[in-house]
Amino acid sequence: MLACDFVYAVSAPDDTPVVDAWQAGIRDRPPTLKLGQVMQLVLISGLSGSGKSVALNVMEDCGHYVVDNLPSALLPQLVTHLRGAGYQRIAVAVDVRSGASIAALPKQVETLRGMVEDVRFLFLDARDETLIARFSETRRRHPLGGECSTLDEAIAREREALALISELGQRLDTSELSANTLRNWVKNFMELEAGSQISLLFQSFGFKHGIPLDADLVFDVRCLPNPHYDPLLRPLTGRDQPVIDFLEKVPEVGRMVDDIYGFVASWLPAYVNDNRSYLTIAIGCTGGQHRSVYVAEQLASHFRENARVLVRHRSFKT
Repeated sequence: MLACDFVYAVSAPDDTPVVDAWQAGIRDRPPTLKLGQVMQLVLISGLSGSGKSVALNVMEDCGHYVVDNLPSALLPQLVTHLRGAGYQRIAVAVDVRSGASIAALPKQVETLRGMVEDVRFLFLDARDETLIARFSETRRRHPLGGECSTLDEAIAREREALALISELGQRLDTSELSANTLRNWVKNFMELEAGSQISLLFQSFGFKHGIPLDADLVFDVRCLPNPHYDPLLRPLTGRDQPVIDFLEKVPEVGRMVDDIYGFVASWLPAYVNDNRSYLTIAIGCTGGQHRSVYVAEQLASHFRENARVLVRHRSFKT
């Protein structure tokens, strides 16, 4: 992971001197701003073990200037410096390793939105049991761990410390995701066009795997006829034409799609007025393969004209 190819002195909010913030060499110099181009700043946060390193690596591979573990108070100064140096895309990880400064991040984000044309915030989360398993596999020490606390207690303290910032942007539950799937999802997040429209994420899931932590709205479509019981349709998904044909013949399926669309469309202005940039709508069936996939795809197609839309299927491996 790279930090920066410069060293400069910064000052704390009370103007007391602070030592040099970072220094390191970089392999390839990221793209620099050209006349008329928009600067992009991606802030990445989340629980330890949730996949922040994977996300940062994706940013670096996509040409972003990556800074890991930066105190939030230094973010405006970083942006000012890199803008002056001509950098176009920046990605910064901010988490509990920054200490008490993490509490100032919401205010800093508001400041940054006035400085940078395209500010995105990605918060990675995972279930406690998943985080414990990942730490056990890697044998890494939790940043808040110590001789007098268990891993469970450290995760609980971190979750509490990050509660205020978990809703600042797009929240992503990585509990059931492979590293490759997470990479693809982060790339999709980055491919969204910049703009003032709210971003809608429609994701299918299987109730037998648990409800996604990142869902703002959850709809249960298990009451619809299940293609799983047709041996010819069982290995297919809700994106395959035979399954689509099966579901489109059932009037209740169309009513379900229309009702969910009407609910989301009716309440969408309220989320916009609440200054929400992202809204995650989860559609669940038993296994997350047929009905929920079909409904999520249908809803996404209905909203694409009026919002920035992403579609994810948690049961898919890519």
